[in-house]
Parts: sequence; C-alpha cells; structure tokens
Amino acid sequence: MAASNFADRDGKIWYNGEIVDWRDAQVHVLTHGLHYASSVFEGERMYNGEIFKLREHTERLFYSAKELDFEIPYSIEEIDAACIQTCEANGISEAYLRPIAWRGSEMMGVSAQTNKINVAIAAWEWPSYFTPEARMNGITLQISKWKRPSPETEPVHAKAAGLYMICTLSKHQAEADGFQDALMMDYRGQIAEATGANVFFVMNDGKIHTPTPDCFLDGITRRTVIDLAKKRGYEVVERAIMPEEMANATECFLTGTAAEVTPVSVIGDYTFKPGDICRHMMEDYDRAVGKVSTEAAA
Repeated sequence: MAASNFADRDGKIWYNGEIVDWRDAQVHVLTHGLHYASSVFEGERMYNGEIFKLREHTERLFYSAKELDFEIPYSIEEIDAACIQTCEANGISEAYLRPIAWRGSEMMGVSAQTNKINVAIAAWEWPSYFTPEARMNGITLQISKWKRPSPETEPVHAKAAGLYMICTLSKHQAEADGFQDALMMDYRGQIAEATGANVFFVMNDGKIHTPTPDCFLDGITRRTVIDLAKKRGYEVVERAIMPEEMANATECFLTGTAAEVTPVSVIGDYTFKPGDICRHMMEDYDRAVGKVSTEAAA
C-alpha cells in the first residue's frame, strides 16, 4: 500500500552500498542535486519477483549520469544486484523501484567537480490500481502550454531530474482543470509525450503512429510495445506528428513503467474510443511482464 508520506514509513533503502532503515536515508539541505538538478534516476517495476528489463534500466541510468558529466561509483552488475537486494530487504515481489544518483554537498555552486556521487535505491509495493475494464475507459489529457526543449538546450535523452520540472507544472495544471494528465508538444510544435509516458495513436489508415523521440525519452516500455505491436502484425510508424492530426486518430494510448499501457479517451478537444488495438497492446504487455491476463476486459 502506498505511503501517505514517503519520508516517514517502515522499510529499507539501499544507500551508497548499504541497506539502511527507510527513515535514515537522508541528504543534506545543501546537496547539489537539490539546488542544481544534478540528479538522474530510473523507474522500474517488479512483477512476480522479477524486475522487468532490469539491465536496460540500469544501463540507461549510467547513460544518463554520463550525460550529466558524472560517473556512478558502482558497476552495472552491482546496481542490478542492489535493486534485487532492495526488494528482498523489503519482502516485496510486486513493486516499483526508484534508483537515483546525485551530486552531494561537498561544493555549493554551479561547479561541482569534487562532489561525491551518491546512489540510492528505494522500492515499495505497487499493486494494480485499475481493473482492465477501468483502464479501457481511457484517461483524459490536457494539452500543456509547456514544450519539450531542443536537444541544443538540455540533455534531452537522459532521465534527468531537471527535465521533469515542466512535467510537474503541466500535470498540476491539468489536474486543476479536471484532466488526469497532460500532452506536451516539442519546441517545434510537434506532439512529443505525456508528462511521464510516451504516446501512440491509431490513425484512420489502421497503422499505429508514434512521435520520433528526437528530443524526449525513448522509453523502455515504448520500445517494448513497438516490438509487441509488430509481433501482432501491426505496422508502427515513427514520425513527426502535428497536433491537428489527432482529428484523424481513432485510438490513443500511453506507455511507461508506471502507466504500462493506458488507453486515452480525450486530449484537449479531441476524443478517441479505446478499441481492439488498445486492448491487444494491454493484453500483450501484461503477458510480457508476467501479469495476470487482461483478456477478461475483451
């Protein structure tokens, strides 16, 4: 069950090579990662005691750290093992994991060449919050005023903390206006992604279209779903998609570690009817990660 306060709960966290009590996993108020967003992280899911695509997530964590010009002081194999150890220490087999690496407080200022690189891994229970039937109703998205930045302005392919500031702003505004999430355009005005998930559209041609991830994260779940769709015999088209093209879409869904495969019913003034392709992708993804089949939703 999710905690009401993530700073005050029972449990264990892997922190710089040791398993510590949850409440003891603290950082100083002058840590560089807090002031200058020099932090990278991952979001992972454990299903039935197995962390889905653990190695790919760990490799991306190391890639993101390199993009932010720091080196994680552990090997990929050690971080993989630490993720498993963290779940075991908490006695959980259905979980969400949050590995994170950040610059410490040794230097305070923009420069931080000598700051220690800290690494922590938290894991907590993550049950299925929606029944298959509820998921098939589709969620609603507002079109955000914030845009994903150009690759010339940010390390856009890193899973870096600073890149999520506008996601929080977008989601807060969407929720305040009665939506559940927000769709973001990129700096060119093309469709990019939701605040924490990639987006797919089923167009009138019967093909699945998704934006080319040239200025935002190419999600691990995104790539997984593309492979699953192709195995189903669906044609997947990665291309630039303009917002007005949503008028030609019949179905829409999001993909991400937290979202898994989530159908969408509304984006701004555009409406979609989750149908067979959404259902097939949900079923195939659930099987791929080891969840109970959602075929009962059919």
